[in-house]
Amino acid sequence: MTFTAEIEDWARKVLGAEEAIFKEAAQELVSELNSLVPVDTGFLRASLQASTSAMPVLSRDNPGGTFAPDMGEIVLVIAGADLGDTIYLGYTARYGPHVHYGANGRPGRPWVTMVAQRWPQIVEAVGARVKARLGL
Repeated sequence: MTFTAEIEDWARKVLGAEEAIFKEAAQELVSELNSLVPVDTGFLRASLQASTSAMPVLSRDNPGGTFAPDMGEIVLVIAGADLGDTIYLGYTARYGPHVHYGANGRPGRPWVTMVAQRWPQIVEAVGARVKARLGL
């Protein structure tokens, strides 16, 4: 039995374990995303949004200044999600794709791709932590 199958098996047996893994893995993904965002003013990092109904769109121009992310709404979306929901995470700063893919001779910094590729490892690590915490 693979590690993933083993986690699925015990998670089904423990009330709330699947939901805990789902929500904690989503939080971990958000944390990893924002830890890798290239930061100049903080606007790109602060533009991260979450939704269970649609992907956030590139809609915000940088108004200038410095910004600190407010994760409150993202935490609420994740906490309010039901097991099986899709949680859409997206940066709304219009210049995000230029940073991610590169533009005007500047190389890309594909932090979103790098973190998305880690999703299976994030779920596996969170599953192991939840399993340990529940004494399974």
